[in-house]
Amino acid sequence: MKIAISAESTIDLTKELLNEYDIHTIPFTVSLGNKEGLDGEITSEEIINFVSETNQLPKTSAVNSFQYTEHFEKLLKEYDAIIHFSLSSEMSVACNNAKIASEEFQNVYIIDTRSLSTGIALLAMYARKLANKGLEAEDIVEAVLNRIPSNQTSFVLSRLDYLYKGGRCNGLSYLAAALLKIRPQIVVKNGAMHPRSKYVGKYDRCIVKYVNDTLESFNTPDLEEVFITSTTATPEQILTVKKMLIERGFKNIHITNAGATITSHCGENCLGILYLNDGNEKGQYLG
Repeated sequence: MKIAISAESTIDLTKELLNEYDIHTIPFTVSLGNKEGLDGEITSEEIINFVSETNQLPKTSAVNSFQYTEHFEKLLKEYDAIIHFSLSSEMSVACNNAKIASEEFQNVYIIDTRSLSTGIALLAMYARKLANKGLEAEDIVEAVLNRIPSNQTSFVLSRLDYLYKGGRCNGLSYLAAALLKIRPQIVVKNGAMHPRSKYVGKYDRCIVKYVNDTLESFNTPDLEEVFITSTTATPEQILTVKKMLIERGFKNIHITNAGATITSHCGENCLGILYLNDGNEKGQYLG
């Protein structure tokens, strides 16, 4: 059986990784005032410049069911089945729209990843590896669902104004955080974003604290794959985090930039490490 792996543009993978893992994407729509474009065509830099110049957040629109139907029909001309990985249903209607579209087909499977960005990518890449081994679609879906609770998706922010403008923190909290230079850690839990730790001081030092805390708290990683995903991290910041992950024993360290949709909600100076926290004492996943 030839199986297509599909996801929305919120998977935040590079073109090279999309090609390597044969993952097909369908984009969200992003609006910058009167300008409208697709996630991938509109860049993170444009998002940040727009907010800086207008003091307004962009608007993002999920893929609708008609667009999914066209996407699935196109893939089924080449593939026997589709496993589609959707942005968490707690964050977007995209997953529900995909499920509605899938009802027109017998061989399209929708997975609510309960995650975002390269947290989605970790699951999609795992599915591709299983498909390459010859597993049937139903067995791949079951294996992926078993790993979703172990998906460690988190990031640290240098500023809260995007969350404030988006209604995700109140004015008093935003003002206090700005004055005290609080850098919050956000974790994805049960499909939604939640604050976890708070760091104070220079952002570079907060990044190091965040990585150490994450590795200590989620300390049974599958060391095969890890992502460093950011909006506007400097090469020096990326290198610092990469060295820390190498010391921890991660084998494949992927460095990616967040796309326009994710940047619209997280803003500049956002960095996260993402991995599946279901390894054994040797960092191996034996599922």
